[in-house]
Amino acid sequence: MHKQIINTKAAPAAIGPYSQAIISRGFLFASGQLPLDPQTGEIIGSDAASQAERILINIGAILQDAGLDYTDIIKVVIYLIDLADFAAVNETYSRYIPSPYPARTTIQVVALPRAARLEIEITAAAR
Repeated sequence: MHKQIINTKAAPAAIGPYSQAIISRGFLFASGQLPLDPQTGEIIGSDAASQAERILINIGAILQDAGLDYTDIIKVVIYLIDLADFAAVNETYSRYIPSPYPARTTIQVVALPRAARLEIEITAAAR
């Protein structure tokens, strides 16, 4: 199976043994993104809305490196440590992800790496 690895300096480096994203069989599969600054690796923002913004900027950088954009996203999974942040994340999300919206799942989890408030992973149709 052919795999194209996506690795851009415009998004945070992986903090473990995984790739930022992989293109295979016509799809881009992006690893879950945390609200990390690509240069420092530090968490950006203390609230869910600002963290969502940083994550979506990082996702945009991965998509751009693959020659894609937000319109190519077909599936999103959002992991929140508190479902009370759902509305704030939706407001930020809707400024980046255009209609028609991709399929989406939102899950509350106990904790995330680096004490992030949320993590977002995407699947996109590759061109």
